[in-house]
Amino acid sequence: MVTSLRRLPTAGRADPPPRLLLIGLALGTVYLVWGSTYLGIGVMVEDMPPFVAAGTRFLLAGALLGAILGFRGGWRRLRVGRAELWSCALLGLLLPVLGQGMVTVAENGGAPSGLTALLIAAVPLWVLVCRRLSGEKPAQSAVAGAIVGFVGLAGLLISNGTSAGFPLWTIGLVVFSSVSWAFGSWFQSRLRLPRDPFVTAVYEMLIAGALLTVAGLCAGERIEPATYAASSWIAWAYLVVFGSVVAFSAYVWLLQAAPVSLVATYAYVNPLVAVFLGWLVLNEAVTVPIAVGGAVVLFAVAVVLRAERPGRAPADPPATETTEHQDHIEAGERRGN
Repeated sequence: MVTSLRRLPTAGRADPPPRLLLIGLALGTVYLVWGSTYLGIGVMVEDMPPFVAAGTRFLLAGALLGAILGFRGGWRRLRVGRAELWSCALLGLLLPVLGQGMVTVAENGGAPSGLTALLIAAVPLWVLVCRRLSGEKPAQSAVAGAIVGFVGLAGLLISNGTSAGFPLWTIGLVVFSSVSWAFGSWFQSRLRLPRDPFVTAVYEMLIAGALLTVAGLCAGERIEPATYAASSWIAWAYLVVFGSVVAFSAYVWLLQAAPVSLVATYAYVNPLVAVFLGWLVLNEAVTVPIAVGGAVVLFAVAVVLRAERPGRAPADPPATETTEHQDHIEAGERRGN
């Protein structure tokens, strides 16, 4: 997006400490909160139908965030152009619908939350594949870190094995959702979106929520609030407030404020949080393979964070790409919002 290109740090100029602190806080939020959402989704779909549950979650979250923005900055803040709205709709399809929405369906189909988180950890690798295919040249250490992290997470998955409760189609669906999420995260910087990333999040969630809810109703899902257990309602509310309003907004902001490979490292940490919560809440054993795999993952995170930290320029960017980016920046400044 235009604003993300303008805000990207340049070579030889480090971000000021307050900005680095904000990036760190936002990353921490995404790391911890989204790591817990896998457990929340699993509890939510014990009673609630997956499409409708995910759809109403995003609808309410988008409405809440929009109301907050309107009251704090005026309702004109939410005004967007047609091109920006279409871009938000595309991202809503790629991220909340095909990304998080399909994870909800997979967990409803029997995919355990911890192993689902491990499969989603492929996101950084897919992001780097997208970057490489587009002609970019990510730092070699970042590529190596992503591969090491994926191998470590694959080892975790193999060591835990699969069971009858983890059908093959759910594995495929989770992998598809990770590819969609990675592509959407990478492609976002190439779209014309609202200058305010929180406004982008509002429209993404509203559009995605409407699509998921309609899909659920068309698939025969019924909305029966009185039949849902209190635990499912609590999980749904947690996902609305923390999983969507707080963490998703932080994620959208990070995509404009930090390198995408740095942002994508949340997929390494989320599985560790999911495994820890499984041990804490469900009394799942933390085995030696889990401990070793976790150490490998943390090492990979450190490598990628160092390679893609704010203030580092991409390695050897093509001259034509740099010129094209500058043209987009100047055009965006002339157009405004």
